[in-house]
Amino acid sequence: MLRSPAPPDQFPLSLFKKLPLTLLRNRGNIAPIMRVKYLLPILFVGFAVAAFASSPATKYETKPSDSYFDPFQPVAAPQPTKLLLKKGDRLAICGDSITEQRKYSRLMEDYLTMCVPQLQVTVRQYGWSGEKARGFLARMTNDCLIFKPTIATTCYGMNDFEYRPYEDRIGKTYVDSSTAIVQAFKGHGVRVVLGSAGCVGKIPRWAPALNDSMLDLNLSLCQLRNLDIAIAQKEKVGFADVFWPMLQADFTAKKEYGTNYTLTSADGVHPGWAGHTVMAYAYLKALGLNGEIGTFTVNLKRATLKASSGHRVVSAKNGDYVIESSRYPFCPCVASPAVADYPVCGQDDVNNYQSIRSGLTLVPFNQDLNRLILIAKNGSAQNYLVTWGEDHKTFTADQLAHGINLAAEFPHNPFTEKFAQVDAAVAAKQAYETDEIKNQFEGQGKKLSRAEIIFRTDAVIKAAEAKRDELAAAIPAAFAPVTHTLKIEAQ
Repeated sequence: MLRSPAPPDQFPLSLFKKLPLTLLRNRGNIAPIMRVKYLLPILFVGFAVAAFASSPATKYETKPSDSYFDPFQPVAAPQPTKLLLKKGDRLAICGDSITEQRKYSRLMEDYLTMCVPQLQVTVRQYGWSGEKARGFLARMTNDCLIFKPTIATTCYGMNDFEYRPYEDRIGKTYVDSSTAIVQAFKGHGVRVVLGSAGCVGKIPRWAPALNDSMLDLNLSLCQLRNLDIAIAQKEKVGFADVFWPMLQADFTAKKEYGTNYTLTSADGVHPGWAGHTVMAYAYLKALGLNGEIGTFTVNLKRATLKASSGHRVVSAKNGDYVIESSRYPFCPCVASPAVADYPVCGQDDVNNYQSIRSGLTLVPFNQDLNRLILIAKNGSAQNYLVTWGEDHKTFTADQLAHGINLAAEFPHNPFTEKFAQVDAAVAAKQAYETDEIKNQFEGQGKKLSRAEIIFRTDAVIKAAEAKRDELAAAIPAAFAPVTHTLKIEAQ
């Protein structure tokens, strides 16, 4: 039975009039993550959200023309106006089982490590399967804040909405917990990007048997997304819109690649590589990254080359332009993966939801975040053959004069081998972070006594962190400048 919820300008005020002050579980008498001055504003967030929802000035996202999107009322997402990252940031990526899949978090760390190394951002992921916002709220002191992040992203809502049509109590609990998380981070000087949940692609097997449709569930997720925006605006923090791009991408993919294509994977919830690419895009954009990897400017008449910051010209002779690059483009596939699950160039089918390249066709990732531009001017021929690594393509003189994006045109390129090595180091570290938190620190969620927590703090953390430090050090050790050649020949 289809239940079309009220649009944001008709949200029931009863949802927000009385928000209880959530008391955090403070195991082991470790210092509380919040003081009263951070708890009190929770009482008023309901009024702010209600005012936001009922404002006649509320703007909405532009919808695709297909009637499929008619029932949705997605509030316009705020856009970052500047880079939110600072040099040397320690980024905490927090979320539920989708985060624990360690795919979008891995793509983000790959990007931050190799595409913008000048920022020197380090990453920890805190995914926990089945978790709701209130679950992370209860553990964030002992599991996250103890490591002193400077910036954090969150991705909750998928479990919070209970896989059912929207209800007031669901929204109330979610707003309460999410606001408390944001205020706890802010109280510790941590900048925040509040992320929405994604969409569902089918009714998951664990959903309650309520005879609801997939549209019912996605309308409910859209409601939580709108609440996230209200919280982000009230608390003056960033917002990552995962839901709306994912919903559109899933719809587009089914049109483009067939109805068997599911962005959210076989269970309808946990995405494959394509879906995680869309998620990584949402978060990287929300962090304010501008996507400029580098520019190579060639004067074909004089056979000269200029390179932007992060790249050094080694030589330019007879149409061969040799460059040393300390910034990589993002590589959606690799020649030979150091980790078995990363897509292999030539074997990754864009018709398959396990292809990162497939995800790149659903959002403007290369356009917005992955621009390594070749500009070649003053040529005398009509067409030119550009060879980069083992691959080559023909472009017109006009195309080269305006600039081509090497990252988009050559997914298999001279960087893929080194990219795979760094990705393998990232994957190993993030896998260990899951084990470290869930098994070594938390005993798979078992409540620890005060004595156990003190022991953990004094001894177990030290030993566990020594291993993590070793894995973390392997990432910059694998990341090294790449020397590559661009060959441009008249045809």
